[in-house]
Order: sequence, then C-alpha cells, then structure tokens
Amino acid sequence: MKSITVKKRIRLKNPVLIAAWPGMGDVALKAATYLKDKLGAQEFATLESCEYFHPSGVWIDNNLIDIPQHPVGRFYFFRNPAGVSDIIIFISDAQPFIEKGYEYASEIVDFIVSMKVKTVYTFAAMPLPIEHTQIPEVYAVATKKEILDQFEKANVKSMPSGQISGLNGLILGVAKERGLDGVCLLGEIPLYTIQIENPLASKMVLEALVRHLKLSVDLGELQKHADQISQEIEHLIEYLKNPPEEEKPIDQKEIDIIKKGLAESASLPESAAKKIEDLFKMAKKDLSRAIELKKELDKWNVYEQYEDSFLDLFKKPLKKNN
Repeated sequence: MKSITVKKRIRLKNPVLIAAWPGMGDVALKAATYLKDKLGAQEFATLESCEYFHPSGVWIDNNLIDIPQHPVGRFYFFRNPAGVSDIIIFISDAQPFIEKGYEYASEIVDFIVSMKVKTVYTFAAMPLPIEHTQIPEVYAVATKKEILDQFEKANVKSMPSGQISGLNGLILGVAKERGLDGVCLLGEIPLYTIQIENPLASKMVLEALVRHLKLSVDLGELQKHADQISQEIEHLIEYLKNPPEEEKPIDQKEIDIIKKGLAESASLPESAAKKIEDLFKMAKKDLSRAIELKKELDKWNVYEQYEDSFLDLFKKPLKKNN
C-alpha cells in the first residue's frame, strides 16, 4: 500500500468495494460516479503513483504548459443505514499501462483487505451487434456460483465464457487470489457506439447492483441522459444516411453564440474554451467530429449551455426551390 494515502480513518460495517475505471462506453465510470454522487459518498483515501502511468500529454492554460498530472484513484465511503453492508467506491482517472495492471490491482486489494472488505464489484461493457434503440441486457460473472445464482434469480444473465479485459476483470482475479468474492456486471452496448458514452448501459448495470445491495438510488437522471444520447445518435445516423447537399462553414453569428456561452463558464480554462470553439468549427465541416466535441463539452460540464448549437450541427439546410 505504498502509493495509498489515507486522509480519514474510518470504521465500516461489512463493507464491499465497487471499483471503476474509464473504458468502452464509459459504462463502468458513469455507473460508479453516478452512484457516488447520489449516495453522497465521502472521499477518505487516494492512490497516486507515477510508476503506474505514463503521462500522455499536458494541459495548456494562459499560453503556458502545466506540469504533467498523473491520474489519481480516489476511495469514497458510504455508511448504508438500510442495508447490511457499507459501501466503498474506488474511482480512478485512468487505467494503468498493461504491465503494471496486476501490481496496481494488488495494491487496491491489499488496502481493502485491511478494511475487512469481503466482496468486490466492478462494471464493464459488452459490445454486441445490437441497436442503440434496444434495452441492453445485463450479464454477470462471479468468483462463486452461489453469488451468480443470486443475480440470475434477479433476471441477470450469466456469461458462460469469454474475457473481461482491463482492470474491471483483473481486479476480480486478484481478489479471488486473496480469498475475496468478486462480481462483474456487464451491460450490452452496440458495436458502433463503443467510442460514445452509454448511460443506458450504465443505468442497467447499476440498477442490478443497487437491487442486489438493497440500496435506494434514484436512477431517473441517468435515464434522462440516456434518452439525450439516444437522440444524438439518431441525429448522427440520419445525417450519415442523408448528408446535406452543401456544407457551409460556421458563420460569425454561431461563433459569437459559442464565445458568449464559454465566457459564462468561469471555471473553463482559456485553452479549453478555444478547443471547444475549434471543435464546433470542425464539426460543422465534418460531423464525425461531433462525438469528440460532445465529450469535450461533457468534460467541462458545459453541454447544457451549448445544447442548441450542438443539435444545430445535425440540422439539414433547406433545399432551394429551382
């Protein structure tokens, strides 16, 4: 536990761990972050070490380069007044590079063992040839058949064979080595949307877990976000099927709207504002850049300010009468 810093000493009742990292469709990260926010879980420890990660770039603010920031993993706790188990949630900014994955997972498991954790839960995406309009099913894999049976009784399918890549699976293998139980809940996502966040899959896996842990969590906001993403995918598909006859560069009026909105976001670095403005221009010419733009808007929590401008990218120009 050389890289873990405990900020607050706590005692928990029969705690379980829920761990998540960025991955396909942001299924795991979205589910864990949403749960953490809804429960009001409090941070009590961090895992930070440069040996697990290679910086892939730097941020530029006010024309100056910042010092490279290494990803941080944070531990949160929630005392469950209704259930038999308290909750520890671990959320990391990134997954370590492959050759350090086992060591990284081992450090997390060693730490939670010291806190008397007996079960580890993770989430993952399951890319399949399905449509984004379908309700994704949830699959479960576990370290013991008895645990799997509990989820199957709740209409969660079992995954008979295959592989779970990355930390979402590896940490369960390490947990089993240490004598802990482990479960991974996988949500279906369409193959053509693996680079797009999938809040519906996040909602489905989270729904299965909160039911299993007897937690009371309102998933309404996650469903609303899922509906929004589905609408955006529909716009994109419609555009790809029927592209406009003429592409026009973004005009000054649209630029002014974007700049005005960006100015209203005081927490937005100048470099980020410039990047968003440039992405709007690029998306106007090449709609495939809209996905990158959407991620950037979500990253800085400014999507709602630019929702109209973003959706306007998908509108076709009216055809002129001859």
